[in-house]
Amino acid sequence: MLGYFDTLSNWGRWGDDDELGTLNHITDAVRLAAARAVRHGRSVSCAWEVAVPDEMERSTTTCPCAADMPGAEHMPAGFRNDRRWGFSSERVGITFHGNTITHLDSPCHIFWDGATYNGRSHSLVDAATGSAWAAVTAAANGIVTRGVLLDVARVRDVPWLEPGQGVFPEDLEEAERRQGVRVRSGDAVLLRTGCGRVRHEGGAAGGFTQAGWHASCLPWLHERQVALIGADTPQDVQPSGYEDVLMPVHAVSLVAMGLWLLDNCDLEACATAAAELGQWDFQLAVAPVRFAGTSGSPVNPIATF
Repeated sequence: MLGYFDTLSNWGRWGDDDELGTLNHITDAVRLAAARAVRHGRSVSCAWEVAVPDEMERSTTTCPCAADMPGAEHMPAGFRNDRRWGFSSERVGITFHGNTITHLDSPCHIFWDGATYNGRSHSLVDAATGSAWAAVTAAANGIVTRGVLLDVARVRDVPWLEPGQGVFPEDLEEAERRQGVRVRSGDAVLLRTGCGRVRHEGGAAGGFTQAGWHASCLPWLHERQVALIGADTPQDVQPSGYEDVLMPVHAVSLVAMGLWLLDNCDLEACATAAAELGQWDFQLAVAPVRFAGTSGSPVNPIATF
């Protein structure tokens, strides 16, 4: 597995100043092909609702009549005289990395031996200003491509994979065969382990043991030129199977490959729609918030069939 840092490396592939990594596989032609995957017009969210107050700190201000708010006397006359309108507003705080919130990881999220994607030093991430390299703003134009759902729980004929069960390349190819779809260059591959069903039926996820991608899938993803991967868990099967490497999928993907990650998707509605329509590919749209210098963003991925 450690050899993957060399054999799967995309450092310099798109130039020494490249911050997009595998998103370079999403060409104009790929986006046009993704649009052609919309054959029914049905859209579903692939994200979890962010719970208050468990996952988000929120303070809400309400003002039934805006003309009565402090400082209204200093506002234009139109503001003071209109006594019918009011408003509410929020201040929100959120820590989106972790095991529950659906979010996008950009390449600067993980370091290996002090380096991040394309050989840049971890020192480019500053505590005050964030990352000056491969932050989420590199994807400011959004990620719009063909998505492919590989429902490995369905392929194995189980409601969900048990914690600690890994997904291997042969699972991916069996899913392709049974679903009548093939992953191609520029695709986003979403992996359903069934963890979303567990969360829906039993509550929020917890602990550090989970189903997910086994590191042996990484050469397969590299060969297929996949642009983005997601899962209904935080990606890596845990335990990883490698005693000295905690999260090999995160480390190799983000640092060596520049492969962006969608963690903690809710793929239950997507899987239901795919099975009903007999269609396992779709247009996927992911629009990260343009938070300057951040290593990711909470997102609401939309699959349109």
